[in-house]
Amino acid sequence: MCKVLIVHYSMYGHTLKMAEAVAEGVREVEGCEAVMKRIPETLSEEVLGMMGALEAQRAMAHIPVASVDDLSEADAIIFGTPTRFGNMCGQMRQFLDATGGLWQKGALVGKAGSVFTCSATQHGGQESTILTFHTNLLHHGMVVVGLPYAFAGQMGVSEITGCSPYGASTIAGGQGERMPSENELAGARFQGGHVAKIALKLKA
Repeated sequence: MCKVLIVHYSMYGHTLKMAEAVAEGVREVEGCEAVMKRIPETLSEEVLGMMGALEAQRAMAHIPVASVDDLSEADAIIFGTPTRFGNMCGQMRQFLDATGGLWQKGALVGKAGSVFTCSATQHGGQESTILTFHTNLLHHGMVVVGLPYAFAGQMGVSEITGCSPYGASTIAGGQGERMPSENELAGARFQGGHVAKIALKLKA
């Protein structure tokens, strides 16, 4: 089996919904296994409570917490992060900063790597978050995989929607009131399947 790890951070559940769709796409590819894990939280329950995120965090407690070693054990890795000022969230940054040992061993060289994201607004840094994330994958020698225009949903103009050639994305709204649309979830599923197919070829 080809093991595809979907490792993500979600504060209010938007990125989680996208991660679940990514996993669905991976599972549609014969010979591939989707493993979902979440990035360790760095904020205290007190702070999460003040941010109105504590209930959502507790609802995600059933998802195993990722360790750095999980990355080296996977055949491909799809990262999910909310956008923070056009970049990845601090929790993801701290997790990646702990991968120096993997870099020294070349443990991720040749593995497929991909990114999806979520932002509050339509032009809130979705593309820059994914693009700046890609530099981390390149430093690890990973094969960067995006969301090709074969997913035609990213070309529509009839609705407000995330997704770009760099990766699937969703728009949460300023108060987190908007959950991923069916088109955005379709993009996430397509990305999951696309990465899985490439991972199989790289593993062959």
